[in-house]
Amino acid sequence: MSQLYTRAVIALGSNLGERNDTLSAAVADLVDPPEVRLLAISPIVQTKPVGGPPGQPDFLNMVIAVETTLPPLELLRHCHAVEQKHLRVRDVRWGPRTLDADIITYGDLVSSDPDLTLPHPRAAERAFVLYPWSLIDPAAELNGERVGELAAKAPDFADLTPFDGFEDVHGVAGAVERP
Repeated sequence: MSQLYTRAVIALGSNLGERNDTLSAAVADLVDPPEVRLLAISPIVQTKPVGGPPGQPDFLNMVIAVETTLPPLELLRHCHAVEQKHLRVRDVRWGPRTLDADIITYGDLVSSDPDLTLPHPRAAERAFVLYPWSLIDPAAELNGERVGELAAKAPDFADLTPFDGFEDVHGVAGAVERP
């Protein structure tokens, strides 16, 4: 009997260490088990931190679409294991981190479980999630609205910049022109 796959959207972010390398390795780690298959990977954007303590470095953010046979809470445990592999520390809420991997959607599942609220409770307000997601799935909707339209209305939309893949020695991207 074949297993059924569910489409999930996972947002990744990093603002400590070798951010670009961490994101690349994290994608490979997330789709390493046969229960998780990569469908699409967004371009990376650089953003100012949203929430959390002041003075944090900028984030690199991206979104991947996967299909998985893992149940939602097992996928969450897998995301946490990948975060730990990349030395994620959870000292301060929304604080600096080597890696953040959040499940944004898991099929059409709606859940208010405190361990895994789906869709992600703040995704509809975060351009750093919505904009990259719209690039890999322009027809995607969240809460009945296109993710690209939600991105344009998000408070952090003006702070997004494309990331060209080059960082200086301090882990900060060079000047990049906005489209």
